[in-house]
Amino acid sequence: MGCIAGWIVGGMFTGLVEEAGRCEWLRIGESGAQLAIRAPRIAATVHIGDSVAVNGCCLTVTRTADSVMEFDLLVETLRRTNLESLAPGAGVNLERSLAADGRLGGHFVQGHVDTTTKVRSVARQGADLRLDFEMPAEFACYLASKGSVAINGVSLTVAEVGGDTFTVWIIPHTAAATNLGALAAGHTVNLECDMLAKYTARILECRRD
Repeated sequence: MGCIAGWIVGGMFTGLVEEAGRCEWLRIGESGAQLAIRAPRIAATVHIGDSVAVNGCCLTVTRTADSVMEFDLLVETLRRTNLESLAPGAGVNLERSLAADGRLGGHFVQGHVDTTTKVRSVARQGADLRLDFEMPAEFACYLASKGSVAINGVSLTVAEVGGDTFTVWIIPHTAAATNLGALAAGHTVNLECDMLAKYTARILECRRD
């Protein structure tokens, strides 16, 4: 890294969305895909090789031109995220990698999507939104009430954990500034569990072995 104030190499994020971009196109082939995202503000500041989280998935910029960023997607990325379903015009949450001297306003988000899950229900209470999601059984141990989770790249606090669901609440600003405000029952979102929970679970697993 050439300068301590530069972007962290490899990508680390905070879950605070910087810009709501739009899908220009998605081209899927047998060995992967190419994705183009229109985002005037971020596209003007990044360079080829920079890391950008797209709906919470860390991707590498391969080309920029005319307010559009392009990315290559691995087959594994298509399998594990909701990016494969993007259609032209679809909104995506964008965040550049954390600067070494930046503020950590959310929580440490790696941009490594663990899995996808579906929205179970959306309910409005006053100006706020309650979002209930299906609980992926394989990752249930990483979700705890008042713990952190990233949904489509947005850092959120888990409000409740049920038998097969978990709940978050979002304020009007989050609903307006991200694509979470457009969610409805049945929609698929990207889920990244708190990395501290994952490392803790792994350490305990190794000690049992």
